[in-house]
Order: sequence, then C-alpha cells, then structure tokens
Amino acid sequence: QVQLVESGGGLVQAGGSLRLSCAASGRTFSQYTMGWFRQAPGKERECAAAISWINGGTYYADYVKGRFTISRDNAKNTVYLQMNSLKPEDTAVYYCAAGSTYYSSNYYHEYDYWGQGTQVTVSS
Repeated sequence: QVQLVESGGGLVQAGGSLRLSCAASGRTFSQYTMGWFRQAPGKERECAAAISWINGGTYYADYVKGRFTISRDNAKNTVYLQMNSLKPEDTAVYYCAAGSTYYSSNYYHEYDYWGQGTQVTVSS
C-alpha cells in the first residue's frame, strides 16, 4: 500500500508559479512510476506529467511542455511538479498517482494509488 498526500496548491495570477509536492508513505516509493493528473470541472482526468522509476524518463502533455517540470526525490519519498507561466486553463484539481508500470505512463488505468487532490486556481 502507498498513501499519497498532495500539497502546494492555491490561487495564483496568470503568469505566476506554483510547486506541488506529493509525499508518499509505504514501502518502495522508489519502485513506483509517479504521475500528476488534473481534472477541471466537467472534464475528464488527464495526465499532465509522469516520471518513471526505472530511468527517470518523463512524459509531459503538450499543453504543459516547457512550463511544467516533474521531479522526484526518492530519499524524501516525494514527487514534485514545478508549474511556471501558469494560465487560467491550468485551473483544476491536481492529483498525484503511483503505479507499478515501468515507463512514464500517461494512462489513468496504469496507476494504482491516488492522493486526495489539491486545488490550483489561476486567475486572469
């Protein structure tokens, strides 16, 4: 079992930055691929970024490339999402997820554990 707790969400103006953190408890965090998903009202949950546990390979959705950076610190059992140049369309609940897949998957069903989510609101 892995428990995930997100933090770092909040209200920010367009063009601003936020850093989300996801603290994991449980065994073998270093052997889980980690993902950051987001869900806006009325929309499906989508993967913004993911990072593999095997080689640190990453995935970024096209709409966050160049603005968001995912990283992990296995010593601290924590994964981060640095979000820069935020836009109003980035407003969503952001969820951290852990999966046993080998690669930086962007598929919802390949993740086994989920956090409770943290709200990010970007004002124009």
